[in-house]
Amino acid sequence: MPQSPAPVHAPPKPTWDPRDPVGPLLRPTIRIRLTLLYGGMFLIAGILLLAIIYLFTAQALRDSTSELPFKVVTGTVTATTDWCRLPDKSTGEQLNNAVSMCLRHQSDLALDDLLRRSLFALLGLSIIAFAFGYAMAGRVLSPLGRITRTARQVAGSDLSRRIELDGPDDELKELADTFDDMLGRLERAFSAQQRFVANASHELRTPLAINRTLLEVQLSDPGAPMELQQLGKTLLATNERSEQLVEGLLLLARSDNEIVERKPVDLAEVASRAVDQVHAEAEAKGVEFRGERAPAVVQGNGVLLERIALNLVQNAVRYNVPEGGWVEVTTETRDGEAVLLVTNTGPVVPAYEIDNIFEPFRRLRQDRTGSDKGVGLGLSIARSVARAHGGRIIAEPRDGGGLVMRVTLPI
Repeated sequence: MPQSPAPVHAPPKPTWDPRDPVGPLLRPTIRIRLTLLYGGMFLIAGILLLAIIYLFTAQALRDSTSELPFKVVTGTVTATTDWCRLPDKSTGEQLNNAVSMCLRHQSDLALDDLLRRSLFALLGLSIIAFAFGYAMAGRVLSPLGRITRTARQVAGSDLSRRIELDGPDDELKELADTFDDMLGRLERAFSAQQRFVANASHELRTPLAINRTLLEVQLSDPGAPMELQQLGKTLLATNERSEQLVEGLLLLARSDNEIVERKPVDLAEVASRAVDQVHAEAEAKGVEFRGERAPAVVQGNGVLLERIALNLVQNAVRYNVPEGGWVEVTTETRDGEAVLLVTNTGPVVPAYEIDNIFEPFRRLRQDRTGSDKGVGLGLSIARSVARAHGGRIIAEPRDGGGLVMRVTLPI
């Protein structure tokens, strides 16, 4: 089967789901970190200030109550609270000591009340500080959010979008302007690529079509010598192979971008069409088709998705065992995704060669294509189309020989 080199690893995906309204609020964004930083600094400063005020107030109260500014000589003093106990019969010195104890206890109660009220005030100010810090961090980081939204729109193949950030000439505006310049260059590069593909499509197809026509006309002449007819058939097969190569390369170039215009497509219908197209070739090779195809509707391009199924089914038939082979084609929906599964009997595929089967012009145990089974672009095109639809394709060796090809697309 076609093979490919070590795959280009995509950047790691975020562990949170952007569609989850709660997940993005809990992830450690810059806004959250700034809020915690400035709010935490305010909280620490408030705690230190509260501790200093408490210590100074306690020291002042203790100094003021350590010695009474008056002295009881005669008379009657009555306590007004339960916690202040005064002796009924005592000398002036005993009464002075009892009054001092009552005042000291009263100062302790005042300090406790001060601490409690201060803590409530600090808690309220902390909530206000965190909320204000969150709002200010959002305002400061709003240009980054605008840059992110523009980048996501560009990721959807809308290269005409620009940030055009207004405001002071600071680091964020410099970043936005640099990003706009990069988008302009990318748009020009992709436009040039599209023009090249269009021109190459015309320039490459035209001479091949002319050659095919000339060869078919020559082969239709019943008086042509046998050697010339044999040469014409060989050249016609070579020309057909060149046309397949050109079509595959152009399709590979077009399918590398994400699909913008999407329509509902049933993978079961797409897979059934692919099976019908390869049915005659499968019968000639003695390969049996199996599998149930449940409805699995995705949003995408029907022609390109049919090309995925056709390439996988063709490979499964062509790279099979000589006798008693089978190909199982199934479709289903699982965990919010549509799955196309193509399993076949065939030669044993080493696990270390799986990473190479998606490379253009590669086959198992061969560095380049060199047979009449295809041009070596089938799996490369299938992978590009799957990526353009936001999906993926995975190949696994099957026990006993053959491959299990799994295409997963978002619904």
